Amino acid sequence: MPIYNEKKTLLEILRKINKVKLDNIEKEVIIVDDFSTDGTREILKRIKGHKVLFHEKNKGKGSAIRTGLKHSTGDVILIQDADLEYDPADYPKLLKPIINKKAKVVYGSRFSGKHKAKYKTYYLGNILLSLITRIIYLRKITDMETCYKVFRKDVIKSIKLKAKRFDFEPEITAKLIKKGYKIVEVPIWYKCRDFKEGKKITWKDGLKAVFYLLKYRLLD
Repeated sequence: MPIYNEKKTLLEILRKINKVKLDNIEKEVIIVDDFSTDGTREILKRIKGHKVLFHEKNKGKGSAIRTGLKHSTGDVILIQDADLEYDPADYPKLLKPIINKKAKVVYGSRFSGKHKAKYKTYYLGNILLSLITRIIYLRKITDMETCYKVFRKDVIKSIKLKAKRFDFEPEITAKLIKKGYKIVEVPIWYKCRDFKEGKKITWKDGLKAVFYLLKYRLLD
């Protein structure tokens, strides 16, 4: 779980994660603080029972995810944002295709079910990015930018990641497809927060995502 300035939601998202019951599966929660300055680090220093790692300077979401991957010991990796836009209650649904050996990669799609958009421009932007992904990579996908990405450990180890910030989403998607992995999507619950609540991604990140989708189509 990469985290940056989320002191208002941190304890609640951890409560939701801890509440999830998974049959015969042991959860390992790895939290990577990307040099928060709002008091998040002080809360994390008091957290017990989870692995907490600290960046000594702000490096970006992609860097935080890569740090977490280096310290993971589990067979399956699930990425969770520290805000409350995504609900850990969806974990069983996300893990089921992998547990049943019907998939090695699962994405939680915000758009394959009902979705009430808070910002129409963001909704359309996400749809456009997924459409561009489908056109460039000739692979059906409804939500390339989703936070909920789940992989078998051997899959993620086979891919060399370089992303430092929000470019992680297009990079991992592009490289998974180019490696030949099928991405299975399952519908998830989603509630978009607004900028007053701490939403960080902007339209500029959308433009960068298009650039990286094109870049990784041509390069490794």
